[in-house]
Amino acid sequence: MFLDYARIRISSGKGGNGHVSFRREKYVPNGGPDGGDGGDGGDIIFEIDKGMNTLFIYKHRYDFRAENGQEGGKKRQHGKNGADLVLKVPEGTILREESSRKIIADMSGSNTRQIILRGGRGGKGNMNFATPTMQAPQYAQPGKEGITLNVVLELKLVADVGLVGFPNAGKSTFLSAVTNASPKIASYPFTTIDPNLGVADLGGGKGFVIADMPGLIEGASEGVGLGHRFLRHIERTRVLIHLVDTASFDGRDPVEDIRAINAELEKFNPAILKKPMIIAANKIDAVFGEDDDPVGRVRAEAERLGLDFFAISAATGQGLNALLWHVQNLLETTAAEAVLFEQEYFPEDDAVKDDLPYEISCETDRDGRRIWYVEGPKVEKMLGYTHLDSERGFAFFQRFFRDSGIEADLKKAGIRDRDTVKMYEFYFDYYDENAVWEDRRRKDKNEEEF
Repeated sequence: MFLDYARIRISSGKGGNGHVSFRREKYVPNGGPDGGDGGDGGDIIFEIDKGMNTLFIYKHRYDFRAENGQEGGKKRQHGKNGADLVLKVPEGTILREESSRKIIADMSGSNTRQIILRGGRGGKGNMNFATPTMQAPQYAQPGKEGITLNVVLELKLVADVGLVGFPNAGKSTFLSAVTNASPKIASYPFTTIDPNLGVADLGGGKGFVIADMPGLIEGASEGVGLGHRFLRHIERTRVLIHLVDTASFDGRDPVEDIRAINAELEKFNPAILKKPMIIAANKIDAVFGEDDDPVGRVRAEAERLGLDFFAISAATGQGLNALLWHVQNLLETTAAEAVLFEQEYFPEDDAVKDDLPYEISCETDRDGRRIWYVEGPKVEKMLGYTHLDSERGFAFFQRFFRDSGIEADLKKAGIRDRDTVKMYEFYFDYYDENAVWEDRRRKDKNEEEF
């Protein structure tokens, strides 16, 4: 069964708690703290599976959770990290946050594997809190909670060529005639339910993938007849074949059909009409009228729009070979630009959106360097989700540092370029962008004078 839409809930694993214990050996009755750290919670990872072409595996299961990290142990034993949960999806799947509909990830092209939710960090064991004045800490840090997110999966088929047209235009017949696909073919009163994929093999290593989009109807761009679900598959195609029923068995006018379909495409996404499009006048074997020349009128409309035109019969095969080779030439001369959708929603941002407090303080060390301390529930929660050793994690930290107001508050407090910022166990050098640009401007000016 083909399924191109699914709703699921995903949860990363909770970090394991730190452990409280003390060294107890035969000749060391009063040993120090030796409670180990908890393990990190498992991540939620999405990965492309080239063998999948449907989201059907998500039809009957809704909740997906990564494993929690284990608690630390005595004798400084580190708790086991929770196992990551890898969810397989077909290429072309887009992940959206359910309420905002913003894009979390586009699993296409080179983005074959992406960590969507980071597991919570494991808590520190009591061995980390020993100080000269507190040699027997009875405290260990709890593990950080994981992140839970409601996600919508949308599959946008990845094909070279998309077939569009009204119901009964002959798209299924065309696909079965030129590819290895076997769609159900009949005089349906409405439309094929699901998109179909097929490979047109022209021999000599030439060929391309064709997607038969379910027949569009007027109002499709507004969701009528599940129009949004059908139209999204067209966005990734490189070339469009617009099949037009010139026999007009259902009484429709073929020229008006062209204009109506193009209007729906433009309303949904104007960029679609910038793709190379071919008008294919179908069912020419069934045109018998003497007073009207529908094929000629369709040709004239194609010329008016500046589009290539072919007269074909999908049922008899007339004109198909010339059309397919024209499409092949178009694909070879059209830049293969991947249609990738940018990330709009960052789960970590929502995880630390709460209006939690933080405190800023400053001290000067022996060498006269100023160290700024930023601590509090907001910072602690952010560090619990963020893996600063990864490029994406550090990028999130920089965004958090700016957007949360911490940087602005540090500037108000008097932080200077190259001061040190300490957030719990993490140290950072602070660079003021204005100071960097001023140094560069001064250096350029000195070089000019020299």
